[in-house]
Amino acid sequence: MEAGTARRHQLAGAAERRLVVVIGAVVFVDTMFYAVIAPLLPGLTHELHLSKLSAGVMTASYPAGTLLASLPGGVLAVRAGPRFTVGTGLALLACSTVAFGFLRSAPALDAARFVEGVGGACSWAGGLAWIVAETPVAQRGAMIGRALGAAIGGSLLGPAIGALAALTGRPVLFSAIAVIACILIAQTRSLPSHEPEPGLGLEALARTVRRPEMASGMWLMALPAAVSGLINVLGPLRLHRFGAGAGVVGAAFLIAAAVEAALSPVVGGISDRRGRLVPLRGGLAGATVALLCFTLPGTAALLAALIVVAAAALGWFWAPAMALLSDAAEKHGLDQGLAAALMNLAWAGGQILGAGAGGAVAKAAGDIVPTASLAGVCALTLALVSRSLR
Repeated sequence: MEAGTARRHQLAGAAERRLVVVIGAVVFVDTMFYAVIAPLLPGLTHELHLSKLSAGVMTASYPAGTLLASLPGGVLAVRAGPRFTVGTGLALLACSTVAFGFLRSAPALDAARFVEGVGGACSWAGGLAWIVAETPVAQRGAMIGRALGAAIGGSLLGPAIGALAALTGRPVLFSAIAVIACILIAQTRSLPSHEPEPGLGLEALARTVRRPEMASGMWLMALPAAVSGLINVLGPLRLHRFGAGAGVVGAAFLIAAAVEAALSPVVGGISDRRGRLVPLRGGLAGATVALLCFTLPGTAALLAALIVVAAAALGWFWAPAMALLSDAAEKHGLDQGLAAALMNLAWAGGQILGAGAGGAVAKAAGDIVPTASLAGVCALTLALVSRSLR
């Protein structure tokens, strides 16, 4: 009897690990394409005569697609199931990646990244709902952290791919990414189908999202996304101003993503043991300092080091914030597909604010205004989180 129970637990654990590996691969490829823009941005700015605002729009096109598709992606995960939703996201990723490889005008490239953002909303909503539904609450932060580590690994490789594409051209490399997305569609189809337990549906979403725990979780997803979006626009452009080429820009963001990827699973485990807000406090403090110092470096090397520090601070946000939002959704009976949609919504809103609005403010008033303003928001949030812990 005990041997049979142990065997069932062993099989369940193996299934959970395989699920996390496959979903991790899905979000790895998705974030790889998102992050590929950083080393390409200086060259595209020169080639297409982009202003800081236009560069911000191109960077923000992906999160704009995610923003508009967040709730539809969550509804799709609830009604059609996570597997179908993830497959839809991968199909959109494949098509938009090929388009980005061959198109040669700014509006067309913006549109390709927008469609990829729509696909990302589906992949993340389906994938996160799938993982949360199959994972015990006591291990949720760690499992989300592992998937996030894979996703950040994609953002690690993305700049390297972008730097290589800047040297060799985009069509071949981006077509290869599309082939990988098609392979992953077959992998997700081989996973056991999941029938989610019914929870509160879309009609209860507006009521549930006003709960303090839900609102706090969304804010703690949106804020690091805004910091990331701003750095992804201003970082490459400032490095280029200091004479750094695509290879140096790609290397800086690669190292930054490596640090962030290494931290996410560890921080997720800490949030399981010590509570979701404890690691978030460290992330807020680090982000505040990094933003306040962002315009101080006068060389590419110092600025690259600061970008790595900022990435380390962001690594303390993602898993705890996602787990916090997932816990709150479970507490109030909201479907996890819709909880994942709220994560996408908060992340995309923050990215658009940081990349799009931040780029516009930097063009009008200089880089110090958006970075200092966002540092002030982080400091205020840190004070509120610290008071809540006390």
